[in-house]
Amino acid sequence: MAAANLLALLDDIATMLDDISVMSKVAAKKTAGVLGDDLALNADQVQGVRAERELPVVWAVAKGSLLNKVILVPAALIISALLPVLITIFLVIGGLYLCYEGAEKVLHRFLPHEETPDREERLEKLSQPDVDLVALEKEKIKGAIRTDFILSAEIVVIALGTVIESDLSTQIGVLVALSLAITVGVYGLVAGIVKMDDVGLYLLRKSLTGHYNAFQRYTGRALLIAAPALMKVLALVGTIAMFLVGGGILTHNIDMVHHLVVPAIELVASPDTTLYAVVAMLADGVVGLIAGSIVVLCVTLISKLRG
Repeated sequence: MAAANLLALLDDIATMLDDISVMSKVAAKKTAGVLGDDLALNADQVQGVRAERELPVVWAVAKGSLLNKVILVPAALIISALLPVLITIFLVIGGLYLCYEGAEKVLHRFLPHEETPDREERLEKLSQPDVDLVALEKEKIKGAIRTDFILSAEIVVIALGTVIESDLSTQIGVLVALSLAITVGVYGLVAGIVKMDDVGLYLLRKSLTGHYNAFQRYTGRALLIAAPALMKVLALVGTIAMFLVGGGILTHNIDMVHHLVVPAIELVASPDTTLYAVVAMLADGVVGLIAGSIVVLCVTLISKLRG
């Protein structure tokens, strides 16, 4: 009897872990837009920090990000248990925020804005003797953690929305697993990205004296070229994913939008086909772009009215 109970318990645990694994993959796909932007944004936040302080700064922000999720995960579960309708409301708000962020980047060059100084100008300002680099570093860490709190809230709410019908243990497992995986993955990649140019420079210098000088020289040059290109690709992919994820949230959670979009998709492709999935994804992107542009326009008008 004891052996049978133990086997039943192990089977239940295995089933729960399998459910958590499957739902975590679904949740990770839903949060792809935020993850792309989170990765690009955090890698950009480290710019201006001395080379020897880049990894300590990334580590400090990663610890702050983990603390953010320790606060957000229980808060989201409590809200879901007491007022589950708020999760849908937060999802819609989060979707609008993603669309707004994406549209703001796309429309940035067409709207009035302050010119962002280029890399050389920023480095020249940082080299001034009156600049307190320690205070600047602390301010960068605080700013990055504040930004991470907003992005982490989006990730937790979107992930919870994918498992809202599951039992509490599965919800907790998915949110905890996803939070840990995202924190380790994002900041591990950020650490790698910000050190790519340093590794490339090291290999170039090593190629002058090493036995494998040709390989090291080509690899070093490739890393130096790839580092800024990778940042641009991450920013582009993150922006596109913001429209797709944000638009998808709006399409699936706002009935009026859903009833407008689905018939239009069915005119182009039949359900349960690959073409239908592609068209649906493109439709989500269009919805995201339109919604984000409207929000950007409203925010701009309000800002002008307020002077």
